Amino acid sequence: MREALDDLGAVRVSLSDGAVGFLRPDDLDPVAAPEPWVALLPLLDPTVMGWKGRAFYLGPHALQLFDSAGNAGTTAWIDGRVVGAWVQNPAGVVELRLLEEVPPAAHALLRAEARRLTEWLGGQRVFTVYPSPAMVNDSM
Repeated sequence: MREALDDLGAVRVSLSDGAVGFLRPDDLDPVAAPEPWVALLPLLDPTVMGWKGRAFYLGPHALQLFDSAGNAGTTAWIDGRVVGAWVQNPAGVVELRLLEEVPPAAHALLRAEARRLTEWLGGQRVFTVYPSPAMVNDSM
């Protein structure tokens, strides 16, 4: 990894939480905050599972998002943070399983994404042998 960062000429930067990050030398200028965004990611998604340091996006929900073997369940994201999971009801409709209160505008975006995913799946149900506690528990 060090060699790859050196080959890229990566510049070491301090993140707001004190952690270290790396940027390309031509990408050091501050950027404007992105528009609010949401995502519903599938089981075993590498975005959730592929990072050693992931507390910054899992927050206090880590135990609710993985099964007992460490497999990630589905996740619901708002602005780069996991706020819950999603499941399908028997008719194949995507339902949210939120683990925290979210602002009304963000909740509306999540509901719209759930409708879009329901439509895209077209009634096909996605089954798993790896349900996370958040997927099983309708907490909110």
